Amino acid sequence: MQQTDITWPVLIISAQFNAGNDEGFRLRELERELVEVHGLSVIPSMSRADAVELSRSRSDFGCIVVDWELPQERAPAGSVDERGRKPAAEAGGAPPVAAGLIENLRTRHAHVPILLLTGRSGLEGIPAETLERVDGCLWKTADTVQFLAGRVKMHLDEYVASVLPPFFGELVKYAREYKYAWHTPGHMGGAGFLRSPAGVAMFKFYGENVFRADLSISVPELGSLLDHSGVTGDAERNSARVFGADHTYYVLNGTSTANQVIWRSAVSEDDIAFVDRNCHKSLNYAMVITGALPVYMIPRRNRRGIIGPVRLEEFSPQFIRRRIRENELIPGKLKRRRVKMSALTNSTYDGLCYNVSVIKKQLEKSVHNLHFDEAWYAYARFHPIYRDHYGMAAEPLDPDHPPVYCSQSTHKLLTAFSQASMIHIKDGGRVKIDPDRFNESYMMHGSTSPQYSMIASLDVATRMMQDNGRVMLDDIIREAIDLRQKVVSIGRELREARGGNWFFGMWQPRKVRVGHKSVAFEEADTEFLAKNQSPWVLSRSNNWHGFDDIEPGFVMLDPIKLTFTTPGIDEKGRMAAEGIPASVVTDYLIGHGIVVEKTDYYSFLLLNSLGTTEAKQGTLLSALLGFKQLYDENRPLAEALPRLVAAWPERYDGLGLKDHCQAIHEYFREHDILGSMQQAFEIIPDQAMKPADAYRQVVGGNVEYVPLDAMMGRIPVVMMVPYPPGIPIMMGGEVMNSRARPVYDYLKLRQDFENEFPGHESDIHGVEREKRSGGKYFKTLCIKKS
Repeated sequence: MQQTDITWPVLIISAQFNAGNDEGFRLRELERELVEVHGLSVIPSMSRADAVELSRSRSDFGCIVVDWELPQERAPAGSVDERGRKPAAEAGGAPPVAAGLIENLRTRHAHVPILLLTGRSGLEGIPAETLERVDGCLWKTADTVQFLAGRVKMHLDEYVASVLPPFFGELVKYAREYKYAWHTPGHMGGAGFLRSPAGVAMFKFYGENVFRADLSISVPELGSLLDHSGVTGDAERNSARVFGADHTYYVLNGTSTANQVIWRSAVSEDDIAFVDRNCHKSLNYAMVITGALPVYMIPRRNRRGIIGPVRLEEFSPQFIRRRIRENELIPGKLKRRRVKMSALTNSTYDGLCYNVSVIKKQLEKSVHNLHFDEAWYAYARFHPIYRDHYGMAAEPLDPDHPPVYCSQSTHKLLTAFSQASMIHIKDGGRVKIDPDRFNESYMMHGSTSPQYSMIASLDVATRMMQDNGRVMLDDIIREAIDLRQKVVSIGRELREARGGNWFFGMWQPRKVRVGHKSVAFEEADTEFLAKNQSPWVLSRSNNWHGFDDIEPGFVMLDPIKLTFTTPGIDEKGRMAAEGIPASVVTDYLIGHGIVVEKTDYYSFLLLNSLGTTEAKQGTLLSALLGFKQLYDENRPLAEALPRLVAAWPERYDGLGLKDHCQAIHEYFREHDILGSMQQAFEIIPDQAMKPADAYRQVVGGNVEYVPLDAMMGRIPVVMMVPYPPGIPIMMGGEVMNSRARPVYDYLKLRQDFENEFPGHESDIHGVEREKRSGGKYFKTLCIKKS
């Protein structure tokens, strides 16, 4: 397959492009030959520094040509190169500039052909290690320009033909054959859209290739997703190898469906499940679908309200047996059973990642199947900073070690299309996954009309990590560290140089141990922070995180999960006289085109992913500084949050931003809303029935909406999940009784707050709102009174 066009440019790095000598003339002739004769595009780069910057910002090179005789560039005193090292001249000795550049290019672009352009001296003086890193040499004067251009074109063609992974390559090939299709889908390559103006608009917006690649399962060349054959099966098997699994399955309806597939394959009615209460609601639905009997792990929270890890002791066999004995829903004859499935969220929403190796050792004697929901964490295998902290981490298996499942939203922080996810499975020591049996569960949740572009996106996401995962992850980790340090530095500058009294903070270490010294986080070397796991591991001795009883070596903070903190509360839970609720900040950011991932009471989360750029980071910092200025000047709320004032003019017109923040902060402080939340999430309400039995009441119509003020003594049949923090506060089948009083009190506070501050409502899954008596009041589905 040929793709040698201007979309795969040739990068030529030489200081001789504008020279008035023969070398300059021949370089310009080479550029003209590549462009006019071979139809390629050429990007000239005159210096090593420019070339490094280009190589960091682009990945579309079809070939790179490096002039061995690049001149030495003098770096500013004290500077370091792009890998954090001192320049060669400063470090002692000055090897040719091209040697270091080629090493950098090969590290960043592992498979792009690199050709070395040599002069009169030929191979003399070129070290063997440099020759190992290039794909060939071009002699500036010995060969004709036409021959040199032909060599470049040959290498580029071979490389471009190898770029596409198996499934995507076959999909592109099929789409380019322009066949007359007589199968579904009905638009048949997009032609159907051209029969109506609305269809034409859609066709023009997306472009023809989208529709030509939207194919039917009738296409045998692309294999089958349901029986994992052909190039589809090849792509899944390659993903298994790349992600460290024994089996990998592509799932096209998100990790919510991936979780259902895993559970349906291994859990049956009345099997015992050991479940993180901090789990995604799809796992709660998995308990509904399978009829499992849940036993819960309870994650910690710090005094800021940030969700922390489950305590290590809760994974011990003794603790699990005690929880099973205490569960009144589990009949006596079942209490002796081993747990059929455990499910743990890794990482947590704020980026706390478990040392999975430690947890596996704790659970392997007590649980038949280990499931790690790694929806937000598909990249962990590809950088050593996450060593031992992900489900597919390789370690010697105990002979009785159970199978391990990981569900990953490949679309969330890698590059697959939305809803495209993967299931990775590592076989147990003795128990091996039977692919045919597992596939029965897979087919229950799979479509017979899969979206092939989604499959291709999973194939490409795998290839990207396979080819360049370490480099890409290293970049975004360093960028996240730079942003973390910049936020702290801005805060310090505002306090010291400008007399300011506040700025946003970061939930991260304030001090870092480097050798025998302890240094401020913002002063630590980026290279050290990006290469070493130790600064990110939570400990009691450096308790910036607020989890007083954290176990050593158990949990680390993911550097790319950025939790910003707002003034108003400290690490010990003490409320300040003034404060800025995070929801006001994130509403302001939304108005400036910046959407955050999660908002808590005094913190908000952003994700530094493969798509993050320095421009995004600069825009974010500019917006945060803009908010600070509006707040400090108490500018009208109509200026900061115009949509809020337009929707509720009688409530907010004429109010200042600082006054508004302070009113909400004082409400939180007066009603101790964080303390109430803490108490609500520390208890597990009494269970009247399994989640599956509660859902059967919904199906049977034996339910009615009950307002919150009449809910005591009633049994909700659906889970209630407040955002923040986005985890269940009650499961279907649990009783709103005296034990659950903290849950009731917290929901009542949330209801009253929404009526006091209209426009600041946040989602509570399972709760509906009805208007009465001039306000909005909560209600939820409960079992009918007999």
